[in-house]
Amino acid sequence: MKLSRMIAGVALVAALVLGAMAWFAPGLLGGRSTTSVFEIGGPFVLASSKGGVVDSRSLAGKPYAVFFGFTHCPEVCPTTLYDLSTTLAALGDSARDFRVFFITVDPERDTVEAMKDYVSNFDPRIEALVPTPEQLGKLASDFRVYYAKVPSSDGGYTMDHTATVFLFDGSGRLAGTLGYDEAPENRLAKLKRLLGS
Repeated sequence: MKLSRMIAGVALVAALVLGAMAWFAPGLLGGRSTTSVFEIGGPFVLASSKGGVVDSRSLAGKPYAVFFGFTHCPEVCPTTLYDLSTTLAALGDSARDFRVFFITVDPERDTVEAMKDYVSNFDPRIEALVPTPEQLGKLASDFRVYYAKVPSSDGGYTMDHTATVFLFDGSGRLAGTLGYDEAPENRLAKLKRLLGS
């Protein structure tokens, strides 16, 4: 009697787990849905610090990186862009056509001109992109990034945001990520793999 109850309990737990997987991530169970919770990224057309706009359709066949941040960021953004700059320099000519897009989460203050001035301190392959508030909301959803305005004691504000660099392959699919303050040798190895794929 106890054994049959235990088997029934295990079967119930298994059914609940499989049901949750089918609900939250149908692709894992071979369902017909073409959308997975693991898909990150999406199409965009954004104003560029280099003039004009960047249309993600023009990136077909080319790997690229995307990082969300803002110019008033005290530590994470300048450190990340500096780290990317040193890694790009180490890659040399093999990364000459590789593009890194720095997308602001603070379009209220980060104009195209402000972003242009900011990224001029880093590798020229880093290009700043400025969305409208409406575009930013869609980008945050597509790329699964978090951002929020946080009031400061001086009456101003700062921004909380995801501190991940997203790496995309030539088909526009997520190929990997770089974490904040990741070891230089790891960054270099990941970008070499991306560029060699």
